[in-house]
Amino acid sequence: MISSRLRGARDAVLAAGLAAALAAALAPATAPPARAAAPVRGEAATVTGPLATTRDSHPFGGAAFQEVPQDLADVGYVEEEYLASGESDVYSWPADAPAVVRTEDAPYTTRVLVRRPAKGAAFSGNVVVEMLNPSNLFDLNIGWALAHEQMIANGDTWVGITAKPIAVDALKTFDPERYGDLSFANPLPLDDPANCETVAADSSRTTENGLVWDIYTQVGNWLRSDARSNPLRYGTRHTKVTKAYGLGYSQTGGYLVNYMKAIHPLVVQAQGRPTYDAYLVGVAGGGFAGAYPMNQCEPAPPVGDPRRSLYGVGVPVIQMMSQSDYLRGIGSRRPDSDTPGDRFRHYEMAGAGHATPDELYYSARAEDIVQADRAVPPQSCDQGPRSRFPSDIFFNAALRNLDRWVRADVPPPHADPIVVRYGEPVLDRFGNVRGGIRSPYLEVPTSTWYGTATGASFCFIAGYEVPFRQARLERLYEVRDGRSPEYVRAVTRSAQRLERQGFLTSFDARQIIREARTTDIFR
Repeated sequence: MISSRLRGARDAVLAAGLAAALAAALAPATAPPARAAAPVRGEAATVTGPLATTRDSHPFGGAAFQEVPQDLADVGYVEEEYLASGESDVYSWPADAPAVVRTEDAPYTTRVLVRRPAKGAAFSGNVVVEMLNPSNLFDLNIGWALAHEQMIANGDTWVGITAKPIAVDALKTFDPERYGDLSFANPLPLDDPANCETVAADSSRTTENGLVWDIYTQVGNWLRSDARSNPLRYGTRHTKVTKAYGLGYSQTGGYLVNYMKAIHPLVVQAQGRPTYDAYLVGVAGGGFAGAYPMNQCEPAPPVGDPRRSLYGVGVPVIQMMSQSDYLRGIGSRRPDSDTPGDRFRHYEMAGAGHATPDELYYSARAEDIVQADRAVPPQSCDQGPRSRFPSDIFFNAALRNLDRWVRADVPPPHADPIVVRYGEPVLDRFGNVRGGIRSPYLEVPTSTWYGTATGASFCFIAGYEVPFRQARLERLYEVRDGRSPEYVRAVTRSAQRLERQGFLTSFDARQIIREARTTDIFR
C-alpha cells in the first residue's frame, strides 16, 4: 500500500495540476546572498558499476522488468545500471541572468540506467540523456518509451538519470540494498534559516530538488569522458560519444527549460563548449510546465516571465506539445528559426495525448511499483482506456531530424500550430483538431481523438479515442467484404507524403501502411 504521506503528496500534486502544485506550496525563505555566477560544476561524475542483476535484485524499470518487457539482446543492445556521485551546487535564478550559486558543494549519489548497442561498431556516436520523469513519484522512462525505435534503428545509446529525491525514496523502498547509497541530501541543516520551512507536497526539507542541474552536466560529461568506468569507450582508450542530446518529458521537459536557460550558458562559459549539443523538450509549454523552481525554496518563474522563453539557447531545440496541453502552453509558441544561435522548432501533435499508455508499458512493472510503495497509475479513465494515439511516430521523427540538424545542418520541416479561435480549438467535421503536425490518423480518420479525459491520476491529460460507427466508416470509405482498398490507398498516400516531408520516419510510415492493410475495423 502507498503510505499516507506519499498518498497525500500525490493527491496534492494531482489536485493542483502538474506544474502549479509543485510551485504553489513553495515560499521564499531568507537566503544568504547569492554570489555572482561562477563556473558551473562541470567535472565528470564519479561512477561505479555496473550493478549486478540477479534473481533477487534488478534495476527498477529495467527493460526486462517493464510492464511490457523487452529483450534488448534481440536488437543487439545491452542494459547496465550505475551509481553516479559528485558534488553539486544549488542555484538561484535571477530574473535578468543565468543561474547563480546559492549553496556550494552538496554531495549526491544517483543512479544511471544505460541502454546501448552491445558492439561498438554498431554505436552511432549519439547518446540521448533523459532526466527520468518523477511525476508519479517514481521514475518513468518516457523518452525511451516514445523514441526507442529511432534510437535502436540508428544505433544510439539512451541514458536515464534519477532526477528527484522523491524518486530516490521509491528506489530505496523498492531495493534498500541496491539503492541504499543514493542521496539528494539537503546541504543545509534544518535549523539554517535558508532551509525553508515550507516545501512542495512531493518534497522534503532534508533533501534538495535543486541538485539535479549539476548532476545532469556531470553525468553528460562522464559519458563524453575517457573515464575507465564509461561503457561508451567500448574497450578503447577514448569515448566513442560524438554527440549528446538532452531529453525531458512533461515535468523533466520543464527541467530542460531551466537547464537550457539558466545552466547551459554557464557550462559553455566554463568548458568552452556545451555538454549537450541539442535538446528535445517534450510537452512542457510556457503556461503549463515550462519551467520549475531552481531550488525548493524559491518559486518557478511565472507564466510570461522571459526566463521561460526558448530564444537564443545556442544549440538546436525542438519543442513538442500534445493535444492535451497546447492550450495551456500556448504562451510557449514562438516562430521557428534557423538563425545560428537560435535554431528552434515548435510542434503541436494533433491527436496525441500527454499521458500515454506507452509511458506505463515501458516503465517499471506494476508489482515493482507496489514494492516501491507507490500507487500503480491507471491505464483507463472515465471515458475508457488512455488514448492509443501513437505519439512515438512524432518523437521518432523529431529525434532523427534533430540529429540531422546537428550533424548535417539539415533544418527540420515546419508545421503549423493547432488552429485556435477565441481560446478554443477549431475542429473538422470529424471532431478532430485542425492544424498541428498531421498524421494519417487524422488525415484519413476512423476515430475522433480527444486530448483530455476525466478520472483518477493524470486522466486530465491522458486523452481518449471514440471510434467511428460502422455506418459512418462505410459512408467515408468504400467497403467490400470487410476490406476497404480506398482506405488503404488514402493512408498510403498520406504516410508517404508525410515521410517525404520529414514528419514520419520510413519505418513508421511502413508500419502505418501495414496497419491499414490488416485492420479489421471494416468487418
